Amino acid sequence: MRPLKVDKARDFGRVAVLMGGSAAERDVSLNSGGAVFNALKRKNIDAIALDIADNPISALHNKKIDRVFNIVHGRGGEDGVLQAVLEVMKIPYTGSGVTASALSMDKLKTKLCWQGQGLVTPRWFLLKRTEDVDACIAKLGFPVIVKPANEGSSIGMSKATNREELLAAFTEAAKYQCAVYAESWVEGNEYTVGVLDGEPLPVIRLQAANAFYDYDAKYKATTTQYHCPCGLEPEQEAALQQLALEACDCIGVEGWGRVDVFIDNKKQAQLIEVNTVPGMTDHSLVPMAAAKLGMDFDELVWRILETSMK
Repeated sequence: MRPLKVDKARDFGRVAVLMGGSAAERDVSLNSGGAVFNALKRKNIDAIALDIADNPISALHNKKIDRVFNIVHGRGGEDGVLQAVLEVMKIPYTGSGVTASALSMDKLKTKLCWQGQGLVTPRWFLLKRTEDVDACIAKLGFPVIVKPANEGSSIGMSKATNREELLAAFTEAAKYQCAVYAESWVEGNEYTVGVLDGEPLPVIRLQAANAFYDYDAKYKATTTQYHCPCGLEPEQEAALQQLALEACDCIGVEGWGRVDVFIDNKKQAQLIEVNTVPGMTDHSLVPMAAAKLGMDFDELVWRILETSMK
């Protein structure tokens, strides 16, 4: 990785670590935010931790902030809303801007952008009502995975292998009050590629004991396996890293992020989603990948904060 851009902690000024929020990923964000805040303090950076709850303007009012480390996951923090507030307040922040954040938070819009760029993503079917399930079955067959389009951390996602399960999965996903879609199940291996300041991190292969890499597998289970090195040949890993960069560039991701992708049984890479505010907990993947480069958690946090200097 490149040399540090910022030599002295004081050059960052006063940093607000924004966390929490009111989305379904609130608890994960609080865990990530606490870890980031502690890392900044260990680096002697003048940092304060702020739970934005549902009002970032009030949280930031009269705080005399020079820049923000955004670690608010999900809606209200990762979807362009917080970014727009910070733009209006003229406060530099980590991560992607308004447009890229809004696009990446909406998995369907992301897939449409990728398709327009000629990048491969699994087929899907938009489910607006229970009456749509038969048309979905006719188009996609089984199995499928049903997702709320605007949630992260696998929240609200379910695998369906028959009509009854598809109906139940739609009902569950619809609770999150956003578009719901079914996506063709990909048989193969799941990988994730972290991106930091335009450079890819080592690829991680995920192996969950659960039906898929769901919320429990991400944050609670001790049976989930993370393979880094990922087991791909060097040229295959390089190709996957390049694909992740193209996927990010397509929607304008900046600063840092993480791209999830499957390689199916025919060796076709299929893009799943991109996260513009990845987790920073003890189960999180970006710190895991950075560690393979000899970058500890505190240095990773510093480097992410550096991206706000642009």
